[in-house]
Formats: sequence, C-alpha cells, structure tokens
Amino acid sequence: MESTTPYESYVYAYPHKTAYRPLPERPALRELWADQPKDALSLYLHVPFCEVRCGFCNLFTRIGAPEGLTTAYLDALERQATAVREALDPAEPVRFAAAAFGGGTPTFLTASELERLCDIAEKRAGADLRSVPLSVEASPSTVTADRLAVLADRGTTRLSLGVQSFVAEEARSAVRPQKRATVEAALSLIRDAAIPVLNIDLIYGIDGQTEASWRQSLDAALAWRPEELYLYPLYVRPLTGLGRRPGESSAAGWDEQRLRLYRAGRDHLLAAGYEQVSMRMFRRADAPAQGAEDYACQTDGMIGLGCGARSYTAELHYSFDYAVGMGEIRGIIDAYVRRPEADFARADHGRWIDAEEARRRHLLQSLLQARGMPVAEYRERFGSDPREDFPAELAAFGESGWLVDDAELLRLTPEGLAHSDAAGPALFSADVRAAMAAYERK
Repeated sequence: MESTTPYESYVYAYPHKTAYRPLPERPALRELWADQPKDALSLYLHVPFCEVRCGFCNLFTRIGAPEGLTTAYLDALERQATAVREALDPAEPVRFAAAAFGGGTPTFLTASELERLCDIAEKRAGADLRSVPLSVEASPSTVTADRLAVLADRGTTRLSLGVQSFVAEEARSAVRPQKRATVEAALSLIRDAAIPVLNIDLIYGIDGQTEASWRQSLDAALAWRPEELYLYPLYVRPLTGLGRRPGESSAAGWDEQRLRLYRAGRDHLLAAGYEQVSMRMFRRADAPAQGAEDYACQTDGMIGLGCGARSYTAELHYSFDYAVGMGEIRGIIDAYVRRPEADFARADHGRWIDAEEARRRHLLQSLLQARGMPVAEYRERFGSDPREDFPAELAAFGESGWLVDDAELLRLTPEGLAHSDAAGPALFSADVRAAMAAYERK
C-alpha cells in the first residue's frame, strides 16, 4: 500500500476528537444510555494537570494549577459523576468492568486528592475499584510513597510511568526535563508499593538518538523487569513545544530512523521474553492479565469523566471541546469547573456513529492488535464479512504485504504492525477524513 510516511497518525481511538463537532441538539444522556448494555462498562477519569508539558505532548493538559483549581476541578468532577450516574438510571443495575485514571498526570494530585478521586469513582460513579482492573498514569517527579500508598490501597493493578528516555541528552532534546536519579527513585517506590503491573513508556526517534542510546534506555527499563513496555515513535505535532522548533519534523531520514529503532526495540524485547500485543505494546510473558485494559475498545460502553475524557455509546461518541494550545485549554478547564450539575446531563460535542462507521471502527481497532481479528467475532456482531464490507482496503493491505488472511483470522504481518500508523488512517472513512481536515486547530 502506498503511503508517504509510515507515521501518518497514532490511532488510539476512532473517530478522533478532531472529527467531533458541537451538538446543537445537546442530547440528554438519559436518552443516549437508555437502551445501552450496562453490565460491563469502562470508566475513565481525566485529570488535566501536569508539572511540565513535554515538547512532544499534544494531550489535553495544563501546566500547574493556581491555588484552589484542583479542588474546584474535583468539585466539578463530582458534580459530573453524580449527573452521569443519575442518567444511567440508579434503579437499573450498572457494572463497571474496568477503570482508568489518565491525563495529564493523575499523580499531580496530592495523596488526599487522589483519595477523593477514588471516592468520586466509587461513591458517585458506582465503580468497585478493588474488584476490577484499575490503571493509573504517572510521571517520575510526581511519584511519592504517600500517593502510591493511596493508589495501592484503592486497588490499582497497573501503574504506567512516562519515562520516555533514560538518557539525559535525549530527555532534554524531547523537552522532557528530568534526572535519571528521579526516574530510578520513582521506579523503586513503585516496586515497593507492589502494584501488580508496572508499565514504562519509552520514545524512539528523538533528535540525536542512536541504536546504542536506544538500547541503553531499553536495558535500563528492562533492569526493573516491567510487566509492560510501550515503545512510542516521536511525533512532532502543531502547537506543541517541538512543533514550534524547526528541524525535527523535516530531518532527512527521520522515517527511516524511527523504523530502524522500532525494529531494534521490538527484536530486543522479543529476545528478552516479551510478547508483542500491538505496534506499541509489549507484555512480559508471565505478566498478570489486565482484563479489558489490555486491548483497545472495539465495542462501546465507555463513561468518561473530566473535561478531556470521551464517552462512547453505540450511536454517539461525545466529549467536551478539544484543544492543544495552552490558552484554549485553560479556558475549557475554567468553563468546566463553573458548570452546574444539571448541565452535565447533556452531551455537548461529539460524532454520531452509523452502522458503516461501527464496522470500520471494529475492524480498525481489532486489526491493529497483533493477535488480529477473528472473522467470526465480526460476523457475529455485524452479520457480514469484513472482506465484503472493506474489499479495497483489505486488498491494498494484502498487496503491500501487510495482511495475512487465514480464512477465519485477519492479522497484520510483522511489517504491517510496523506500519500501523499508516494502516490505521488508511481505514478512516471519507467523512471522518473530511471532518478532521476541516478542524481548526486551537
């Protein structure tokens, strides 16, 4: 398949938020969720604060928090959780099968604020955190013994640490100011807290990075025997720190460098006893299972709380307004903390999902997993064959050597997995592509 770059876009959800638009009708959540299955929902709480914004980051987050803002944010999160739980109908059984705290950096919050965050998830949203997989994101400088004690006590089963590089020069190049000693101290505290799964995020493609320095970071991470490792290619996106710096995104051979480093990292982890779950995710063969957290959501039933969170029903994906620029993000957060409880009972921004988009989403998010997509699962859900629904896309993947069709299993080849960030966007619909192209960055 022809693609100008193997790194067109990281697809972690479909459709992307840049395809969302204001919903003039502001549909009531009670009506949206009335006929949805509620026996295995996922819960996501978004904390939009970081101590520093890395040069590559385009997440919905702000640097620091003025006095009182985290309290005001948690107050708003509690109002939203109350309104959403009411919309799900308190008289009907509701069960959450997985939970996650992301951001931003959830561990930006103090230990007592993390206690309150967990209380909101349990007492307001209705999740039993100690009985389901609970994943929490953290950064090295915010990992403290008291915060980890709260998370471990409240049932955290997975802690994901954003390290990116153990090499000081590379961390500075990626505008990720941190000391190696801070990273190692954080990892030591996490292991002492006995949270079952430690994930370490690393980035390849940083300016000046070599195979030797990449191997140095990989080996430094492997020394802690993390249950999971995520290997991310560096992206330079508009409105980010690196996006305002010349050079990285136009450097000759950058795609080749990233592909070379990806393959070196993949092979190194496979040799170390890790299994490849997707292009980015590697899991130690003896790591405890994490249930629904392991795979991207092919199905629906996601409740997102917080101003950067998404929610998914079968017919509508919705969230609040989206931005990357710091000024716009601050404005959205300020509006969120002023919002009254009743206002959280309606959806503001989103995208309606028709039958064709639902099929496309299932194919895309299943195919990007190394295990592939069982055709029987697709057929049972949609009553059709994916080869008949998407003949051109799958044929192009096959001609490129990216796809293996084993009759009852469609899966990407190793080369297909390496090109996941081109394969994913190739499955976007024309309507979603048009909406993303028309989105005005802010």
